[in-house]
Amino acid sequence: MYVPAHFAADDAAVHDLLQRHGAADLVTLTADGLVATMLPFIYVPASPDGPGALHGHLARNNPQWKLPARGEALAIVRGPDAYISPSFYAESKPAHGRVVPTWNYVTAHVYGELVAHDDPAWTESVVRRLTAKHEAGSPRPWAVDDAPAAFIAGQLRAIVGVELVISRIEAKAKLSQNRPPADVEGVIAGLRERGDEPSAGAVEQANADRR
Repeated sequence: MYVPAHFAADDAAVHDLLQRHGAADLVTLTADGLVATMLPFIYVPASPDGPGALHGHLARNNPQWKLPARGEALAIVRGPDAYISPSFYAESKPAHGRVVPTWNYVTAHVYGELVAHDDPAWTESVVRRLTAKHEAGSPRPWAVDDAPAAFIAGQLRAIVGVELVISRIEAKAKLSQNRPPADVEGVIAGLRERGDEPSAGAVEQANADRR
């Protein structure tokens, strides 16, 4: 990934992105070519006991987990992203007009070894953790145990756990850090007027020390 110095995401931003993200694109290079699946992951940070990892699951009928990967696998994790209109630039557009559209975004490319876990207990743990994560904000959160045990057991037989053991992460937060402060304020206001609070908040946070 091309990451200019002013768009480099720090460790705290990467940790936050991986903890909060929804689904990611899992990409592997196999003898059949590139194979990709979009799926939710749980982030397990690195610790003295081992490297960090992403835990998820694939449908048993999805051949990706069976195909040996050539080299590292890649999970593409995305945060907020948005089109940035030149009209947002409150300082530069009126002053000289030398502005063009761009795209703001936050992303991480997570590389590592992909390990399949054809193990109902391991996979059930992932399902329960994913459910707890994504039901946490609901006023009536659903739990795995709300469904009949025999039904859940059947569902678990239809999926396989996967673990991306992280070897390296390349991350980028392109959030108008290269613009003058007045332009940044214009971007934040323009995104909020559009109703894109996640992107506006990301720009605001990334430029907090310049405001």
